[in-house]
Amino acid sequence: MPAETPERADSLAAAVTAVSDRLSLLVREEIELAKAEMAQTASSLARGAAAVAVGAVFGIFALVMVLLTIAWGINSAVSSVWVGFAAVMVALLVLTGVAFMLAWRKLRVGAPVPKMAIDEARKIGATVKPGSGS
Repeated sequence: MPAETPERADSLAAAVTAVSDRLSLLVREEIELAKAEMAQTASSLARGAAAVAVGAVFGIFALVMVLLTIAWGINSAVSSVWVGFAAVMVALLVLTGVAFMLAWRKLRVGAPVPKMAIDEARKIGATVKPGSGS
C-alpha cells in the first residue's frame, strides 16, 4: 500500500472538516426552521384565542338578553312564570352537552408538531447516512 503524501492527507482533512462544518450548519438551520414553525403556529393560536375571548364576552351579553326575551315570551304565552324559564334551562343544558362534545373532538388533536422540519431532517439523515448509495 503506497504511503499518503502530506498534501493528500491535508486535503482529506480539509474535506472532512468542510463536511463536518456543513453538517453542523445544516443541523443548526433545521433547528431554526423548527423554532420558526413552532413560533408561527403558537402566534396564530394566540391570535385566534384572543379573538375567541373577545367574541365570547360580547356573545355572553347577547345570549343573556336573548334567553331572557325567550323566557319572558314563553311566560306570556302560557301565563306561567316558571314554565318559560324551565324550557330555556332545558334548552341550555342540551346545547351545553352538544358544545362540549364538539369541543372534545376538536381538542383531542394534541400539541402542534413541526412536520416540515421533521420531514427535512429525515431526508437529510437518509442522504448523509453511510451506504445510502448517492
